[in-house]
Amino acid sequence: MSDAANRRDRHRPSRRRVVCGAAALSLVALVPRRARSQPGANAKMNTRPIPSTREALPVIGCGTYVGFDHPPGTPDYAALPGVVAALLDAGGKVLDSSPMYGRAEATTGELLAANGRRGEAFLATKVWTSGRAEGVRQMEASFRLLRSDRIDLMQIHNLVDWRTHLATLREWKQAGRIRYLGITHYTSSAYAEVEAVLRAEKLDFLQINYALDDREAERRVLPLAAERGVAVIVNMPFGGGGLLRSLLAKPLPAWAAEIGCASWAQILLKFVLSQPAVTCVIPGTRRREHMEDNLRAGFGAVPAPGFWRDKLTALGR
Repeated sequence: MSDAANRRDRHRPSRRRVVCGAAALSLVALVPRRARSQPGANAKMNTRPIPSTREALPVIGCGTYVGFDHPPGTPDYAALPGVVAALLDAGGKVLDSSPMYGRAEATTGELLAANGRRGEAFLATKVWTSGRAEGVRQMEASFRLLRSDRIDLMQIHNLVDWRTHLATLREWKQAGRIRYLGITHYTSSAYAEVEAVLRAEKLDFLQINYALDDREAERRVLPLAAERGVAVIVNMPFGGGGLLRSLLAKPLPAWAAEIGCASWAQILLKFVLSQPAVTCVIPGTRRREHMEDNLRAGFGAVPAPGFWRDKLTALGR
């Protein structure tokens, strides 16, 4: 990399710099780290009911894609216990993984075994293969890697061979091996098939992409999920990362304080949570300070969808 490129990189806004800079100007910087993830002494994270059971689920969780794909002994791995502790300390629960995320399942299992807090977590993972026998083999491996004899949510990843796996998941749910079942996708090009499955099958969960710059789900999938009584987990709430990076170069709008937001990440998460069909959002991270920042979006009032109408125009969205 050239010297000029290095200089540009040093001055490029990053979430870490913006979050840390904001904290330095705030009284929150004076609060011990463990307490900072829990706004107010008696504050509790907002929850929303899982429609099929009415079980309350905290609205902010953590995705493990990329961030948890690190082996023990590395600096990135050493930071992950703090991420999980921040999530659980704030009242969050959902840790979402997949066999396609490298060693993320193993890392998640190791961290929960080490901290002894498996009972506080809502473990979600996926099956991502074809054929019943191969699906069973892969899911059994997930149980071993996650070090749990029961998984809270098993999802059919990207609808791969969903008819075959759905039959297995119904059997395992009846047997108590899993508590909930669902399907996932991450692109609007698959929405027609997602909608067809939602209409045809009884599901507990749908995991889908939705963000301020990726709003097709609000016109199609989210209303159908609500109609069918299906909980929604939102992945990619930062638009795959590019959206958040682009906003970090801009000052926070004055109206951010109206909705209790002190960072762009919190604004983006509250935008997603403004959709009543959304049950939980799972931004991924490998840094504790980012997890703590994300978690604050789970506290306080959430604006109604109409709040954003003129705000999106001002943001050029």
